Amino acid sequence: MANSRSAEKRILVNKKKRALNAANKSALRTTIKKYEAALEHDPANAPAHLQKAIKALDQAAAKGLIHKNAAARKKSRLTKNLAKQA
Repeated sequence: MANSRSAEKRILVNKKKRALNAANKSALRTTIKKYEAALEHDPANAPAHLQKAIKALDQAAAKGLIHKNAAARKKSRLTKNLAKQA
């Protein structure tokens, strides 16, 4: 339990930020899964889904949700999968 008013405020702020981070990370994973599903079932639309996934990864890295090198690695792997399909 918090000992001061400022500590109570920090707990509330941290709770809100944690919820937002979880939602954003979940949305990122959903975007990537949609791309992978499109790659498997609808290859014609896969490049459009790849662009959305890359944008989502860049935004997540900019917000500090994931590390920038992790975003670069994931983008590279997703792009490589698209090239492998073609």
